Amino acid sequence: MNIFADKFSQKKWGVFNHYLFNDVCNPESPKNLGKNITDWDTAVNHFDVEKLAYNLHRMNAGYYFITLMQGTKHLLAPNATYDAIAGTKPGEACAIRDLPMELADALAKYNIDLCLYYTGDGPHVDREIGAKFGYSGDAGDGSSVDEHFCKNWTAVLEEYAVRYGDKVKAWWIDGCYRENLGYNEEYLGLYRDAVKKGNPDALVTFNQGVFAYLEKYWPLEEFTAGESNSFIYATPEKYIDGALAHTLAPLGYNPHGEYWYDWCGWGCRGLKHTKEYMRDYIRNFTGHGGIVSVDIYVNIDGSFDPEQQEFLEWVGNNL
Repeated sequence: MNIFADKFSQKKWGVFNHYLFNDVCNPESPKNLGKNITDWDTAVNHFDVEKLAYNLHRMNAGYYFITLMQGTKHLLAPNATYDAIAGTKPGEACAIRDLPMELADALAKYNIDLCLYYTGDGPHVDREIGAKFGYSGDAGDGSSVDEHFCKNWTAVLEEYAVRYGDKVKAWWIDGCYRENLGYNEEYLGLYRDAVKKGNPDALVTFNQGVFAYLEKYWPLEEFTAGESNSFIYATPEKYIDGALAHTLAPLGYNPHGEYWYDWCGWGCRGLKHTKEYMRDYIRNFTGHGGIVSVDIYVNIDGSFDPEQQEFLEWVGNNL
């Protein structure tokens, strides 16, 4: 088995954050903290990496995932390749501050691994910029990605992967749908090669969506994407078809309803389960060698919801 997957499994559990433009740059969102900031570059400059790292340390978390982007044109860190293809200026779409680099250094003080979220559909919400990358049509028509798009989007990923090197231990690449977007192993191989160019030991997975059970969907996956709407997956073994067993689900619940299906609490406040349930769930899952990622609420400054913070401090220190 992959010795680096085996090493990652020793981290047991970690926190996952969706830090996104539509949340933190929306004055109507509580994640904006009443700052009335609408500019992405300004928002990223408000993120306190030292405070976040310390809060994760208090939780006894082993690793931390954060989104580089999702859907819109806005990326969490500078990327000259992106700007060249999109025709954007530094700070306009890609933040000037290199937040992942700073996060990696802050987290390293507590032996917490940095992991990154990327997508397979690029800036598809921005039709103009999406088209510049070669993204065509709408998700669902089965032909929205092709070799041209994948090579462009791989070039953006490669710039990040090479810059961060071994500071990033794992990559969770979302939206790699076979039916809805036309992905195949050749296209995904481009992403995997880009990741490995930066860090040959980094782990990579490609998300195909929520399934009824934990599975390795793509042959190139080194850990399972494991997306779920709650903490319900069980794993009978450490590896599933050679991929490290991993699950990811939100701790909170959507304000539209506790189990509102569409988003099911991603990045939301609240607690789906009791402390005891989460302690036992993580114990059981990691007891078989798997790892558990817990998605929680995050504000513009990188602070967490106090209720979720206290909850995970108890869980993380009682495993």
